[in-house]
Amino acid sequence: MKQEFERILIGPREMGQVDVDAAASGINPFRLMQNAGEAVAALALAHYPSALRFVVLCGPGNNGGDGYVAAASLLRSAASVAVYGLGVEDLKGDAALARAAYEGAVEPLAAYAARSGDVVIDAIFGAGLAREVPADVARIAAEVSVLRSPVIAADIPSGVDGETGEVRGSAFAASHTVTFMARKPGHLLLPGRELCGRLHVFDIGIPKRLVAARAGRLWENGPGLFSAALSGPTADSHKYARGHVAVFSGGPTTSGAARLSAAAALKAGAGAVTLVSPPEALAVNAAHLDAVMLREADTRAIRAMLSDHRVSAFVVGPGYGVSPALRELALSLLTKPTVLDADALTAFANEPKSLFEAIRAEGATVVMTPHEGEFGRLFPDLSTTSGSKVERARKAAARSGAVIVYKGSDTVIAAPDGRAAINANAPADLATAGSGDVLSGITAAMLAHSAPAFEAACAAVWIHGQAGQIAGRGLTAETLVDVIPQAIPEND
Repeated sequence: MKQEFERILIGPREMGQVDVDAAASGINPFRLMQNAGEAVAALALAHYPSALRFVVLCGPGNNGGDGYVAAASLLRSAASVAVYGLGVEDLKGDAALARAAYEGAVEPLAAYAARSGDVVIDAIFGAGLAREVPADVARIAAEVSVLRSPVIAADIPSGVDGETGEVRGSAFAASHTVTFMARKPGHLLLPGRELCGRLHVFDIGIPKRLVAARAGRLWENGPGLFSAALSGPTADSHKYARGHVAVFSGGPTTSGAARLSAAAALKAGAGAVTLVSPPEALAVNAAHLDAVMLREADTRAIRAMLSDHRVSAFVVGPGYGVSPALRELALSLLTKPTVLDADALTAFANEPKSLFEAIRAEGATVVMTPHEGEFGRLFPDLSTTSGSKVERARKAAARSGAVIVYKGSDTVIAAPDGRAAINANAPADLATAGSGDVLSGITAAMLAHSAPAFEAACAAVWIHGQAGQIAGRGLTAETLVDVIPQAIPEND
């Protein structure tokens, strides 16, 4: 239960409802504010015990209240403290109580000029910010950045939207971010994730059941989401019991993409992998394959694989070439779990509805893995709408009937039923040619293990990211494939 709770992500609106629920259950909200502010102060003292001065920047709401509590705590610790406030005269409720409890002077926020030696505590705006920051906040954030002053953000760096991760005009770049009870989507979605620094989650005394009750089926991706759905080999397993993946190859000059997918599926645990090749690419594919089987693509062979119970999952699209024939092939494969990637997505750019209708009519198990450009071609209206990457992925999944792997450094996995996960373990080095083909192969292997589509996709994305960390700087798609076995989590 603890591990599952730690992966919960909760939006700012839902967290606001949690605060209301906590108050309704008899918990003193000012006590929660005190706990939050004292957590910020404790972290500041722990990481910057020799700070010349702590500068606490307080906003007009409850986030500012956390800042006033932190300032009071630092003052009691005999630290040098300076407080600058925005909208001090408009403070209400618990924030006003926190200001009253701080015995030091409060200068107007606009009066602060960044100087060397300051450790800045940013408590101006919390995760619920949905407008551009005022000019003074933008100026201060820029000055602090130029001086490279350490910044500790309360809840989230001011200027970052806690729902979307987007920057509202300008934002602080924090060294540490202290949030409370659970992380927000904006802590993991880009560019917010890069502005949070090291993220710390503090339990301030709200019962976890209240947080879990308001959370909206959004998690950070990790083994806790998918391990129970994966099955490893047993003593009496044979290769077909471990799943048989068929990958469709393009022509001789583009066949490498499919070979990468095939090799990745094999390394990820599929018991058998067949590369289905057009006649003109048989020779080049045969020259590069050992454990992966090779089969010539023709109508009879495809029909045989569709009826063969030993064939568990398909991959189609990598390096195949966009054509009407590819659309027909992709539609014909939907009777079995299928990964649609690359050209198989672009092939439906002008008629995505035909694909979505076929998926629903067949009740097909499909995982689609679009990057930003492919997502825009399949879902042009969604790619241009406001809202978070999570919201766009969820809408795409609901419309298509497929699990969507919306790729990027902050890959989002979304299911048609509304479940979603944000992946955060992928290093930047994965942005290399062939990396997506490797991901498609891993996904197919997970499907071949009979994992449900959402869990299979979550597992594949996480394993892909973990493999990237293991392969390290300078990785290529080939070296990524080699370390896949090391990246697969142990299934206790």
